[in-house]
Amino acid sequence: MEERPFSDNSFQKYLNEEKLMGSQCMKCNTLYTPPRPICEKCYSTNMKWVEMTGKGQLTAFTCISIGPPAMIAEGYGRKNPYISGVVELEEGTRVDARIVEIDGTKPEDIKIGTPLTVEYQHRGEGDDVKTFLAFKPA
Repeated sequence: MEERPFSDNSFQKYLNEEKLMGSQCMKCNTLYTPPRPICEKCYSTNMKWVEMTGKGQLTAFTCISIGPPAMIAEGYGRKNPYISGVVELEEGTRVDARIVEIDGTKPEDIKIGTPLTVEYQHRGEGDDVKTFLAFKPA
């Protein structure tokens, strides 16, 4: 695997390749998703890239009915809210992401603990394609 710095840009490049990557401290084995260049537990900078399984469970969520222009352009709004959530991955780390294939108009039906799997969402065309991290029910 090519050496990349532990940064948001590198994390995004891996997402574009449909890989959910984190960093792991070589000193104390603590995992981070998104990746960090320095371990918050032991302050080591000896980190390595680790590919996550992309499986986890919903630990928190919110349904958003007034979103930014990009989400409004995708058809989201007061009558069609989108869901943003926190997913605890099988590896034990947590990551914020969009939750898809769940009805945001019925938040009472959304259950904490729902098993989820990664879903890479591509927007744009050609060199302007950007990949967004999302999760859907497993």
